[in-house]
Amino acid sequence: MVSQQAREEIERIRARQREDAQRFPEGKPLDINRREWEAQARLTTLPKGARFHSVDAAGVKCEWMEMPPVSPARVVLFMHGGGFVAGSPRTHRKLAAALSRAAYARILMPEYRLAPEHPFPAAVKDGLRVYGWLLEQGLAASDIVLGGDSAGGGLALSMLLALRDAGAALPRAAVLMSAWTDLTVSSPSYERNRRIDPSLTREKLRLAAQNYIGTRDLRDPLASPLFADPTGLPPLLLQVGGDEVMLDDSRLFAERARAAGVDATLRVFEGIWHVHQHHAPELPEALAAMTEIAAFIRAQFGD
Repeated sequence: MVSQQAREEIERIRARQREDAQRFPEGKPLDINRREWEAQARLTTLPKGARFHSVDAAGVKCEWMEMPPVSPARVVLFMHGGGFVAGSPRTHRKLAAALSRAAYARILMPEYRLAPEHPFPAAVKDGLRVYGWLLEQGLAASDIVLGGDSAGGGLALSMLLALRDAGAALPRAAVLMSAWTDLTVSSPSYERNRRIDPSLTREKLRLAAQNYIGTRDLRDPLASPLFADPTGLPPLLLQVGGDEVMLDDSRLFAERARAAGVDATLRVFEGIWHVHQHHAPELPEALAAMTEIAAFIRAQFGD
C-alpha cells in the first residue's frame, strides 16, 4: 500500500506539472528548467553532518559528499540524472547524502557535460575520465560502486559497457535508480503508464533523447544500454517506480541481464513515481529504497 506521504507528494508533483503547463503551454524552455532546478536545490536542507567539497578529477569538475562515518576506501561514483540536459551535483546533494549514509561510503558526483551543447558521447567520456582518475588516486576497481538515477543510471550502464569492451577492470557493483536505458522510448510501459505517471511523458523524453543523441542512432548500445549485450557486467541493483513510464527500461534490462548470467536484482515500488529516492528519509518508500541499497552495497563488500 502506498503511504499517505507518497500520495501527498504525488499530488504536489501533479500540481507543479499543471502550473508549468499554464506558464509554458509549449513546454518549459531548457534554460529556465535548469535555472529553476538549481535555485530549488539551494533551498534544500541537507541532513546534519553532511559534508561536501569540490574537486577537479582529470579536468572534470566533481563534488564529494560524505555523511560520517564513512569508509575512506569505499566510493560510490554517482552520475546524476536530468535527462542528459539538466541537473548537477548541487541538485543531487540531498540524495547523495542519503546514499553516503546508507552505503557507508564517500560519494563522488561528476558535473559531466550536458546536451545539447555537448551531445553523446560527451557525458560518457566524462564519467570514464573520473573513473580513471579514481583509480589513479590509489583506489582499486573493487573499491568502487557505480551508480546513477534516471539518465545518470543509463550513463552508469554505458560506462560499464565501455569499460567491459575495453577490457578494463570493472567496479564492484552498480546501483541504478529508475535508469533510462531506452532512448527510443518504445517499451510497453511508455504507453501503459502514460496516464498514471505524475512527472514524465514520452514527448518530453523524446525531446531530451534527441538533444542528447544528436545525429547518432537512438539504438546505439552505448546510448541505449537496453540494446546492448550485458554479458560480463558486475552485480546490479535496479530500483524503479511501478507508475512511471520508464518502468520497462529497468524491468527489461534486468531480464536481459539475468538471461546473460548477470546477478541483477530488480525492485519495483508499486504506485511510486520516477526516482522517488530523492525524498529519503522523509518518505517511507524512499527510506525503504535506501535501506535496500545499503544492504546490497554492504553485501557486495562482505560487511
